[in-house]
Amino acid sequence: MKIKRRSIIAFCSGLAVSLVVGCTNQTQAPTGEAGADNATGSAANAGEINLYSARHYDTDDALYTNFTEETGIKVNLIESDADELIEKIKSEGANSPADVLITVDAGRLWRAQEEGLLQPISSEKLEAAIPANLRDPQGNWFGLSKRARVIVYNPENVKPEELTSYEALTEPEWKGRVCIRSSENIYNQSLVASKIESKGAEETENWVKGLVANFARPPEGNDTAQIKAVAAGQCDVAIVNHYYVARVKQSEEAEDQEVASNIAVLFPNQNEEGTHVNISGGGVVANAPNKENAVKFLEYLVTPEAQEIFANQANEYPVVANIKPNSEVASFGEFKESDVNVLSYGKNNPDAVKLMDRAGWK
Repeated sequence: MKIKRRSIIAFCSGLAVSLVVGCTNQTQAPTGEAGADNATGSAANAGEINLYSARHYDTDDALYTNFTEETGIKVNLIESDADELIEKIKSEGANSPADVLITVDAGRLWRAQEEGLLQPISSEKLEAAIPANLRDPQGNWFGLSKRARVIVYNPENVKPEELTSYEALTEPEWKGRVCIRSSENIYNQSLVASKIESKGAEETENWVKGLVANFARPPEGNDTAQIKAVAAGQCDVAIVNHYYVARVKQSEEAEDQEVASNIAVLFPNQNEEGTHVNISGGGVVANAPNKENAVKFLEYLVTPEAQEIFANQANEYPVVANIKPNSEVASFGEFKESDVNVLSYGKNNPDAVKLMDRAGWK
């Protein structure tokens, strides 16, 4: 069973529009569907898991299909924004049917943990497969794939040797040449939060102020919009997640091919702590009715088979060593990544948001 955000909201049309207000548990598992027993408080079906996922990639269907074929465990999928899913689990309370929560940013996983929505689990498979800085030390959540925040530049106007770091973009020569999306975007908040962790709040605030001073335009659009702005000459550099670049380069649309021909990728901070890396990750929900199956699912997601699906179909970097990215992503080159523990992205998020606001990052 697969329920997307628009379906959940439709179920709740008689209530508030927001998912935060929530549907009853019965809307999550209609009569006759797997999971209905959970909604009524009956014993859980041992042959299923209820997955709440903020990943909106249809390519992930291969993960669920393969897991079911290998284990016999059915995946009941509910998709929505991470914040809405977190609020939904809170509103459902002890009767929540959710077994696994997956989000696309470490900061949101940290928030779910702080809200008491996740439970620690012990898994030798997960601990052996996932580097320590990409998972919670207490086992509340685990990174399942990686995404690098890179610099995209226009090779007609920029020489790659000019771009050494994120911090270098505050120099006077970059005045009016930098594009980036809004400070409301969680990827940018996590980048700033990681800098607070590695460099301290004062140095980070100075960097953010310098970056804002060099914006080519007020922030607008998603990462793809920043890439297109660089290609169109509206700015010379932009900070984006790497997989947005891969999508543009893989597109068969003539417009995207034109964009791809006018951009290049650089990994910043290679002479320092390394390029900022975030994760998509997940954890077992505190009141999971199918805990054993939930752990099996997370363990499946770090198998070579699953990691290759993350890499080949979603353009992400695997978290597991010796699994290679796909050819498009590999063409960007190898890079040194920051080893800052991603849990700091959540811990430092409130300070990051305040700092960005003070700096005038809209």
